[in-house]
Amino acid sequence: MSEEEKIRAGVLFWPMDPELVAIKRRTHNLSVDYNKTHEDEVEKREAILREILGEMGEGLYMQGPITFHYGRHTKIGKNVFINFNFTVQDDGEVTIGDHCDFGPNVTIVTPVHPMIASERKAIRTAGGEVKRLCYAKPVHIGNNCWFGAGVTVCPGVTIGDGCVIGAGAVVTRDIPAGSFAAGVPARVIRPITEADSMRHKPDILADNQVIEE
Repeated sequence: MSEEEKIRAGVLFWPMDPELVAIKRRTHNLSVDYNKTHEDEVEKREAILREILGEMGEGLYMQGPITFHYGRHTKIGKNVFINFNFTVQDDGEVTIGDHCDFGPNVTIVTPVHPMIASERKAIRTAGGEVKRLCYAKPVHIGNNCWFGAGVTVCPGVTIGDGCVIGAGAVVTRDIPAGSFAAGVPARVIRPITEADSMRHKPDILADNQVIEE
């Protein structure tokens, strides 16, 4: 197996493999290019994102700055809004559904390192070489999710449709659809229900109207 095939298989891989390093260096440079653009350079920004990402839907907006590790391992749906300082360490696959919103300083991480210090330093490969190895677990985010400021999503997590993740949360386990989760580590606080509708907050709704679906 190639090192990238090992990533997809969820087994130990060598992150310093020359082919992987070339992918990461290209993506890091493209991230820097994006971060040098102005907000009104819409076409230039879109062109750079199309070079970075594996897939991107219409209506994607990234405020920047952004940092992607591989880039092409990330797929983002349509009408997604991403605020300042978005970081995706996408050694493993990252998927983000449609109509998601991300507050500032959100981080998504997929790589995992051995817990034993000596194993972090070196493991002997099948070919007899001694290398620093790690592995990765994919992150999957559904549609219509909202992430508060400073959320960290850890390796191997799946977040269902329609979730709200509170500011500062560290998500270490799966979150079922339609849930409000918060805390360190994040836990489900309660389901999101009709009682959360803005129609029940007339002082905030003011003279606006909730659109009936």
